[in-house]
Amino acid sequence: MVQLGQYPKAQQVLVHLSDTHFLSGGALLHGDLPAESTLERALEQVESMGISPSALVFTGDLTDEGETDAYARLRERVEPVARRLGAEVIWLMGNHDERGAMRSALLDEEASDAPVDRVWDLGGLRFIGLDSSVPGFHHGELTDAQLDWLDAVLDVPARLGTVIGMHHPPVPAPQPLFDLLELRHQRPFAEVLAGRDVRAILAGHLHYSLSSTFADVPVSVAAATCYTMNLSRPPREANGMNGGQSFNLVHVYDQQITHSVVPIGDFETADTFSAEFIAEMEALSPDERVEAFSRKR
Repeated sequence: MVQLGQYPKAQQVLVHLSDTHFLSGGALLHGDLPAESTLERALEQVESMGISPSALVFTGDLTDEGETDAYARLRERVEPVARRLGAEVIWLMGNHDERGAMRSALLDEEASDAPVDRVWDLGGLRFIGLDSSVPGFHHGELTDAQLDWLDAVLDVPARLGTVIGMHHPPVPAPQPLFDLLELRHQRPFAEVLAGRDVRAILAGHLHYSLSSTFADVPVSVAAATCYTMNLSRPPREANGMNGGQSFNLVHVYDQQITHSVVPIGDFETADTFSAEFIAEMEALSPDERVEAFSRKR
């Protein structure tokens, strides 16, 4: 493939999805939201893109009530897609999830209430999954033991650096009530990250896309696939709506990581570039491409 710009092709692509909120028996979420079919549409889109992602990353609230059958239904829909794509599946805990049921239904482990913290090696890119859930509550925390574990893992740099995934984002939320459900006690977390090889933090929980930084690390929050927040409402009135569902593409380059939002749904495309046209552009010299494609007519 010919390099058409100043950046070489991304080393890896991750698909970042969040807040699927499945229910037992395929029940509609809140009585009228088709959480399962929306995720199925998102997975169909991922398969149609012609990409080879290293992983499908789900940043928590996999189920709405932590039911074993809901986890099984989610697994049945995601794992066949991941196998066809040759991608790892990374399941992360959210505040609506239950550790015991998630372990037994998704991870094939004995049920346990211990935090579900994991490390994946994605071809040199280290992915660390942190369980920010607090049993019995909806806000988030990281225990001293979890931070000690993270500190030890980060002592050894990874070849392509590290991406951290977690449910509760360590950022402020424009909606006041979300502050009640934030990740608490963030300063010790920031101290562990300082000077390490962490290149990005992926999170969910907010049900809308948001970008920020934490401890000089870029933070990308993926919107929910089930329903999103209506941010056009005044901040103190904002709540859920059945619209704007999306997932993110995370492209990992040598020195940078980009995060792109992909709306879920069938949308008419005005025009496309043909394979013949792209081949013509690739056959030109860099200066000829500027004349053929960049110069205003």
